[in-house]
Amino acid sequence: MERLSNKHLKAIKDYPIRILQFGEGNFLRAFVDWMVYSMNEKANFETAVAVVQPMPQGMIDMFIEQDGLYHHIMNGLEKGEPKSDVTLIDVLKQFVNPFEDYEAYLKLAELDTIEYIVSNTTEAGIAFDGSDTLEVPQNSFPGKLTAWLYKRFQHFNGNPQKGTIILPCELIDKNGEKLKETVVQYSKLWSLGSAFEGWIENANTFTNTLVDRIVPGFPRAIIDEVYDRIQCEDQVVCESERFHLWVIEGPKVIETKLPFKQAGLNVIVTEDMTPYRTRKVRILNGAHTLLVPVGLLYGIDQVRESIEDGVVGKFIFDALNEEVIPTIDMDVAELNQFRDDVLERFRNPYVKHYLKSISLNSTSKFKTRVLPSLLTCIECKSILPKRMLFSLASLIKLYEGKTIEISDDKDVLEYFAAQWAAYNSGQVSAAQMITAILSNQKLWGLDLSANDAIKTQVIAYFELIAGGDYPEILKKLMSDDFK
Repeated sequence: MERLSNKHLKAIKDYPIRILQFGEGNFLRAFVDWMVYSMNEKANFETAVAVVQPMPQGMIDMFIEQDGLYHHIMNGLEKGEPKSDVTLIDVLKQFVNPFEDYEAYLKLAELDTIEYIVSNTTEAGIAFDGSDTLEVPQNSFPGKLTAWLYKRFQHFNGNPQKGTIILPCELIDKNGEKLKETVVQYSKLWSLGSAFEGWIENANTFTNTLVDRIVPGFPRAIIDEVYDRIQCEDQVVCESERFHLWVIEGPKVIETKLPFKQAGLNVIVTEDMTPYRTRKVRILNGAHTLLVPVGLLYGIDQVRESIEDGVVGKFIFDALNEEVIPTIDMDVAELNQFRDDVLERFRNPYVKHYLKSISLNSTSKFKTRVLPSLLTCIECKSILPKRMLFSLASLIKLYEGKTIEISDDKDVLEYFAAQWAAYNSGQVSAAQMITAILSNQKLWGLDLSANDAIKTQVIAYFELIAGGDYPEILKKLMSDDFK
């Protein structure tokens, strides 16, 4: 079968490079580059992308072999029906490996047309490496970015019009602020001067962003089917779910410069992304965390099966609807729509999402994703969130380690093993074990046993779970106790 190349295009578009992209991985290509393509097609954005390989090993040679082209497969449900689209993305124009050609990398700083910088170098990517120097390829992404910005500052004589809008996609809180701090840290390390630091501050905009799209990546398991569908060989084809969301914390001018809305993209530009981060963490991530112990103990191993189950699926819907959403200070209609979008994503027939795979570090996830909703329910809404407390009791049962092999930090596993050993040997009662676990401030950040309502309810649920048939217990609670 013939390799993908420019001859598969109806027309070659010679758009200027306006975006510098650090990273060539699946996420950026299925998220940012797909958006650039959409804006080109629907909103006359007329923009190409230059890709920088952030690590010595990468994939840019594969893209060069394919003239920068790749297919994006978008799978999922739309109004409850499975839908799959394939798009040939043609926005990647130039590729540079700074470890092989550092001069070519710095030469990109002289491009008059560049206005935006995007990145996805993993959560560990925005970090300071004191061994980096200005003269040779830097190991860290912020080091490379600082060198590039300094070259641009020099080339354009500090022209404030030649700054950039920087949109990092790394999954850390306040990613733009952290990146800016690290760039300034490098500037001071390398003694680049106050004028440059002033240009960084006044001519460049570092935005905080929140990205949301499931990107499984290269569809290796069905690649022969994919090649039959696209009628060529594409060694960097990628797939994603249909849902996408990009929240950008920055000035409103971004909305006028980047035609997201005109292209029909789900991008929100806001002065404060905190509510959107809260919404995602509490509804999407919170639903996953609530679901893991309940689904596994019920006997289900995948997210989709859990949501489609009449008992477990209703448990999660009711938990979101009656206990999570009331704690979030946002428009209720918007929250309900986000809830529905999340549940539809969970039902995606193209994605196999195993509960065991998202059970990693469940205690810390419960602390950050569920506990804020739980405490707000009690303290601010005077609601006893029985479903959350049932999930917490189920989580403690899950950490016995009999249903699945639990993955967590060593000290957490050792702590639970000691508690369960004492309980199973009869040294402590269920109430004593639950009280001890709830009082562990290292696990939860506070003493949950100090709240009598929490302690009493979790003990009651645990005693039910420990002594009976879990599916039957959940079914009975769904019809009686949770009402």
